[in-house]
Amino acid sequence: MLIKNKIVVTGGSGRFAQSLKKVKSKYKFIYPSKSSLNITNLNSIKKFLKKEKPQSILHLAALSRPMAMHDTNISKSISLNIIGTSNLVKICSEMNIKLIYFSTSYVYPGKKGNYREEDPILPWNNYAWSKMGGECAVQMYKNSLILRISMTEKPFIHKKAFANVKLNFLFHEDLVKILIKIMDKKGIINVGGQTKTVYDFAKKYNPKVKKIFIKKNSTYNFPLNPYMNLSKLKKIIR
Repeated sequence: MLIKNKIVVTGGSGRFAQSLKKVKSKYKFIYPSKSSLNITNLNSIKKFLKKEKPQSILHLAALSRPMAMHDTNISKSISLNIIGTSNLVKICSEMNIKLIYFSTSYVYPGKKGNYREEDPILPWNNYAWSKMGGECAVQMYKNSLILRISMTEKPFIHKKAFANVKLNFLFHEDLVKILIKIMDKKGIINVGGQTKTVYDFAKKYNPKVKKIFIKKNSTYNFPLNPYMNLSKLKKIIR
């Protein structure tokens, strides 16, 4: 029998997990090491989950930054973000364990903005393609929750910020507060903060940040309007 409110967290040494560890809730989070739970190895996953019997898995483990890694090391990106996630889906479906998957707002095309969960998706870089690949497996398993997230670490570390790119950045510690309120849901939920340009978001925390703009034929590979519609999220946490 699975243990209620017991949640195994993959990627427990990552930036977001450090914020999660600081918050008290009704959930008992377990943070296995990579050697204890290797998402690229089916036997490792099955052995650990049979031992712990969690109600859910919070899947944070992923290859993310630097973004260029997904262009220069496609094999690693596929192994961790697509195959690793698919492995978890396989075992979770066998054991009826809920899977909560951290995806990204970057799966949306980023052209028109105000994207709803049911809108068509079209990733605009390899990182987003790798996360969508993970989504494909998770979508096949109905006992799951996909969170399309727009987050960044605090403080805002860049010296320049886009003044004509709108998105829904929020900090890790703010996402933790929201996550605790929505973990019992299923399906897909857009998760982020107030829609702002990157510059407007950044200048609140770094007054010295400088404006930069994406122009036609720009060298920056970033869409102008990747921001999401958060109506579904607001109804849940209201």
